[in-house]
Amino acid sequence: MIMEFIRSQHAQGRSVESVCRVLSDQGLQVAARTYRAWRARTSLAPRELAMAYLVNAIHSLAFVLDPTTGRYRLLPEGLYGRRKMTALLRRGGLEVSYGRVDAAMRALGHHGISRARRHRTTVPGKDGKRAGDLLNRDFTAPAPNLVWVTDFTYVRTWEGFVYVAFIVDVFAQRILAWHAQRTKVTDLVMVPLRMAIWQRDREERPVSRGQLIHHSDAGSQYTSIRLTEHLAVEDIAPSIGTVGDAYDNALMESIIGLYKTECIATTVFHDGAYKTLGDVEFATAGWVAWYNNTRLHSSIGMVPPVEHEQAHYAALEPEAQPV
Repeated sequence: MIMEFIRSQHAQGRSVESVCRVLSDQGLQVAARTYRAWRARTSLAPRELAMAYLVNAIHSLAFVLDPTTGRYRLLPEGLYGRRKMTALLRRGGLEVSYGRVDAAMRALGHHGISRARRHRTTVPGKDGKRAGDLLNRDFTAPAPNLVWVTDFTYVRTWEGFVYVAFIVDVFAQRILAWHAQRTKVTDLVMVPLRMAIWQRDREERPVSRGQLIHHSDAGSQYTSIRLTEHLAVEDIAPSIGTVGDAYDNALMESIIGLYKTECIATTVFHDGAYKTLGDVEFATAGWVAWYNNTRLHSSIGMVPPVEHEQAHYAALEPEAQPV
C-alpha cells in the first residue's frame, strides 16, 4: 500500500526522494532505492505490455462469454488462423505483425481451425451426354455474373443424410444461393440456380443472357435433362468438369471444405448434434451470412465477398462532378 502511495505521488509530479522524506518524518521509514527496486519487480516492459494488449484483443475477437453457461464460446472469427487474424486486427486499426499474432495466439493456446479431407459425392451419369469443360481449371472472372460454380455435399444428422448444394459467383467467391434437402434428386441443384437468378434480379444486377457460364462436376444431377433444359431456357452456358480430374471444380471443392470445417465441424453456428434438416438449415444460414458479409478471404485481398463486389460496382459508377 505504501509503495502504491509513492507511485501515485510520483505520477502527480512529485519526486520519489521528497515523498520518502515526508513519509520518514511521519514515522514510515522507506528509502527511495527500496521503492525503485519494488517498481522494477512489478512493472511490465513496454513489449510485454503490448503483448498483453494483443492477447486481449485476439481473445475479444475470438471468444464471447455465454451468460447462460458462464463459459466462453467460440465466435466465427475464432476460426481464423494466424494470417487471417493478422488481417482482421489490421482492419481494426492495430499495426501488428504476423509473428506477434502468432506469439499471442500461442499464449492463448488458440490455433484456429484447419480443414480436413471431405468425401466426394459425385456420381457420374451413366451413358449420358454432357457439356464440355469451358473453364479448364481457370476459376477467375473479371466481373460478377460471368462464371458461377456449383456443387453439393452431405451432412450426417440423426434423421439420416442431409444434402446441401451451393452456387458461388467466381468473381468475389460469393455464395449466391444454397439449398438443403434429404435426397439427391435434381431439385437439389435446380432450386439454388433459380434462387441465384432471383437474388441477382432482386439486387438489380441481373444476369445478362448469353454471358454466364454455369460450371459443375459430372454428377448425375448436373447432367440431368431438367437442369440442362432450364439452363438453355435462361441462356446460360453449361460447363462440366472432366471425369477423373480432382481439380475440375477446385474452387467449389475448397468452399465446401470451408463449410464442413467452419460450420458443420464446430459449435460456432450450431450447438450440439445435428438432429434434423432444420438444424442443418439454421447453421448453414448463419455460416453463409458470415461468409459473405464478414469473413476475410485471402484470394480477394482480405475482404469479404460482398465488400469486394460493392467495390467493383462502385468503381464502374462515375463520381458526381462539382457544379
